[in-house]
Amino acid sequence: MLGRVFKAYDIRGIYPDLLTDQIAWQVGFGSSRFLIDDAKAAGESTPMMQNLVVGYDMRTSSPTLVNQLFAGITRQGGSVIDIGLVDTPMVYFAVNYLDCAGGVMVTASHNPPKYNGFKICKRKARPVGETTGLAEIRKHSAMVDRRNMAEADQNKIEKRDLWAAYAEHVLAFLDMNDKKIKVVIDASNGMAGTMVPKIFGPNGSNVPGLEIIEINFDNTSGEFVHEPNPLVAANLQQTRDAVISEKADLGICFDGDADRCMIVDEKGGIVGCDHLTALLAEQFLADRPGSTVVYDLRSSKAVSEQIIKLKGKPLRSRVGHVFMKAALAEHDACFGGELSGHFYFADNFCTDSGAIAMATVLSVLARKKQPMSRLISPLSRYTQSGEINFEVEEKEEALAALRDEFGPDSEHEGVIDELDGITIDCFESAGWWCNVRKSNTEPLLRLNIESRNKTLLNKMIEQISPLLGTRVEH
Repeated sequence: MLGRVFKAYDIRGIYPDLLTDQIAWQVGFGSSRFLIDDAKAAGESTPMMQNLVVGYDMRTSSPTLVNQLFAGITRQGGSVIDIGLVDTPMVYFAVNYLDCAGGVMVTASHNPPKYNGFKICKRKARPVGETTGLAEIRKHSAMVDRRNMAEADQNKIEKRDLWAAYAEHVLAFLDMNDKKIKVVIDASNGMAGTMVPKIFGPNGSNVPGLEIIEINFDNTSGEFVHEPNPLVAANLQQTRDAVISEKADLGICFDGDADRCMIVDEKGGIVGCDHLTALLAEQFLADRPGSTVVYDLRSSKAVSEQIIKLKGKPLRSRVGHVFMKAALAEHDACFGGELSGHFYFADNFCTDSGAIAMATVLSVLARKKQPMSRLISPLSRYTQSGEINFEVEEKEEALAALRDEFGPDSEHEGVIDELDGITIDCFESAGWWCNVRKSNTEPLLRLNIESRNKTLLNKMIEQISPLLGTRVEH
């Protein structure tokens, strides 16, 4: 059963069919052992090193899973700092603020209400994925003797309210410069409904000049008016409509655990997260000239062009928060952005934060004194396909055919790299490039193409598609 809920970057499943109370207990035990041992092995020893930060989201299964998680942690010998109902980035903050061995967030992010799970981080909020600890946690969890499944030791659990310190940290990224901004925020009935009022105040009342129009802030039922996934355009419709009707300057839609957000401009247009990365990069490169900005390798060419224009160093990264965070830390980068709506900040322990992304967007909007659509327009100068999925059983054969057809030895003479899937770059010679990645869990290939114009884009989709299998129509 454990193998079915452990994923590449987290632990997740339908409760209680796949993700059971017993598994939560085992994960608590395994996480405690791994995180505390990992901190000790690194030679890092502080009075808080036996402590794990635990937060949780608003799902109806979260309280039960949290109690079992506590029991596993304390049975192993660890102690718990319980920070309560919070957004996922607050766990990253708390691990660093309190100098603990690591943290666990009980959440299923953007999945439907019947799902739940665990996101785990190490000391200093370093990410835990399959190759950076999750495999060891699964092993420790599987080995624990179920006869030892005792209740939680309440003497090893301490409740802490860190909202004041967290708000101060987030608001350090905000400078409205006395400008008045009206923003529509859709909390998706998730943790942004708790986080936004705690940090920015009800309707923005903590920030002079800020007015927030709140949508779907009630998260008491654990249900969602719409899927809490802002990457799906249909889930942004309420935000887009409200921006127009309220004559707002901006719209923001958060996912379930509020670590991701999508932006809507004053015309109701959806802002691509790669274009937003290019826009926000200026803010951080101004503070750290010449530093590195990390970006998702599926991003528009305009991102690297803009970073170079700002005299920064562009760095392509594999898709996924584990790789983005590692790249930020390794290259001492100032900022990073992903197409999924995750934005990463050096001054936030190289982790992602929806709240800080919001604060930064507001700061840029105030400083630039131009509407969002006008700021984004020059950055969206190329034509993008968005992600197109193809069903194919023999994924490697399809990728080999792609290499043969468009690689350096073909008439196209494309430049190929395999940092994440296959990227074929014919942009300088022919005005297009593409990336194709394999799904980890399904017989799918995922294609993203960008070109200099729509006609060329359609032509290349038509040429590449037959090599990849059967197109999945939505």
